[in-house]
Amino acid sequence: MPTTFDPDLLAVFVLAAFLGFQLIKRVSSLLHSPLMSLTNAIAAVAVVGAIIILGEENGTPLAKILGFVAVTAATVNLVSGFLITDRMLKMFKKGPK
Repeated sequence: MPTTFDPDLLAVFVLAAFLGFQLIKRVSSLLHSPLMSLTNAIAAVAVVGAIIILGEENGTPLAKILGFVAVTAATVNLVSGFLITDRMLKMFKKGPK
């Protein structure tokens, strides 16, 4: 894990953010439910990674604070994403006649 600023990692992050934004912007409205489910799975991976960071035995206090913030934010994102996906899928179910 790098301990100093690495411009290559920043370039990868900026490129990934740009490509991700462009990809999501061009998704048709019919595919938003599957896309939401996929992003929920990615948020679950982020929760696991944040828990690992938070659980480091000899981590710095800053790493612990950022790990806690990451766990909290990713968990809120995960739960709300599943609730929204469930609500969207209920719109496509046929009710009783």
